[in-house]
Amino acid sequence: MKVLKFGGTSVGSAERMKAVSKLINDGEPKIVVLSALSGTTNSLVEICNALYKNKPDQALEIIKTLEEKYFNVVDELYSTKAFKAKGKEFITSEFDFIRSLANDDSSEKKILAQGELISTELFHYYLSEAKIDSVLLPALNFMRIDTNNEPDKYYIKENLLRELESYPDKKLFITQGYICKNLEGEIDNLKRGGSDYTASLIGVALNSEEVQIWTDISGFHNNDPRFVENTYSIPQLSFDEAAELAYFGAKVLHPSTVLPAKNANVPVRLKNTMRPDDEGTLISDKPTGDGIKAVAAKDGITVVKVKSGRMLLAYGFLTKVFQVFQHYETPIDMITTSEVAVSVTIDDASRLRKIVEELKALGDVETSKNMTIVCLVGHNIMNQKGYIKKVFEALNDFSLRMISYGGSRHNISILIPSDDKKTVLEALHKSLF
Repeated sequence: MKVLKFGGTSVGSAERMKAVSKLINDGEPKIVVLSALSGTTNSLVEICNALYKNKPDQALEIIKTLEEKYFNVVDELYSTKAFKAKGKEFITSEFDFIRSLANDDSSEKKILAQGELISTELFHYYLSEAKIDSVLLPALNFMRIDTNNEPDKYYIKENLLRELESYPDKKLFITQGYICKNLEGEIDNLKRGGSDYTASLIGVALNSEEVQIWTDISGFHNNDPRFVENTYSIPQLSFDEAAELAYFGAKVLHPSTVLPAKNANVPVRLKNTMRPDDEGTLISDKPTGDGIKAVAAKDGITVVKVKSGRMLLAYGFLTKVFQVFQHYETPIDMITTSEVAVSVTIDDASRLRKIVEELKALGDVETSKNMTIVCLVGHNIMNQKGYIKKVFEALNDFSLRMISYGGSRHNISILIPSDDKKTVLEALHKSLF
């Protein structure tokens, strides 16, 4: 059985939903994971923010606008009066429920879950109207996270298999991405981008022959097509290469998706809903060719530098620095050290003030914001001669704040001011590809 995930742009309109129904209607067994319609999660976040700021009128206005959007989708999606009425009745019920959560202190995750619940219900109605046999499989019946907010893989597998056993003669199942329950049985989620993660976890639970992630781009490109012209999609990548690209800014795949698939050796294929005949990118345990294959960029980076004479010839200093970041649950991306200083980068600056205050006990602290990590990814880069020369010749006219090389055989990371991002990507593209 294959697992196919369709993102928000893939189901972002009635027209797109109809196109997806044709892609999945081939008679092969599959589970289809859907995101919320594009823009919906952002609107739901705005609703939650308005409620948090005690602005109920603002929240109700956003709810009204979003509800009208869905009424339009219903009108365009269904062709019969019966299903138009059924769709509008469902939308009315859903948005009445969202309005009822306005005075619920624990409503945020319940509200955020509605996007996927709405998209799957409307899509399932459409399949019924089109006489395509399918089962709506509630993700809340089998997706669960543990006390560390990590997926409970044993629970997911056991309960998913139990759900599927209830429909022995069915081949097509529709379920929600992103949403889950926690150990208390409350509605929770796998964080933003979690629909990719959902598909990967389902694929692993079923030992699926393939997990397909369908978006609006034909797989991983060798550079960011939003900033660089004449990029091309990469036919194959290893799990390690894909993980590096996803983590360091390639938006086509959520970073959490790769690890469970890698551990279970379940191939992941990236496809384009708008151009389904494109080959896309196949991610597997088989690396293909050495050298740099792609460049990605991760914005919103902050540098934290700690300088102290006590670091010279001392042991345990770095441990104390890292313990501060661990205490505030802030991951570190890049690290460079000298005799008397250590610099690290973080992409979550929400606790920066507290981190800096605590680090001041260890030495002088400097911070720099608006930085970008440019990541060059490929197989066995360290053993390939000539690549480093090409990289640094291309970057000769730019200011480089940090360089990370040797920590991975698949990655060279460079920190630059964000204002230089576009020209740096273009320079590397011209030099490498």
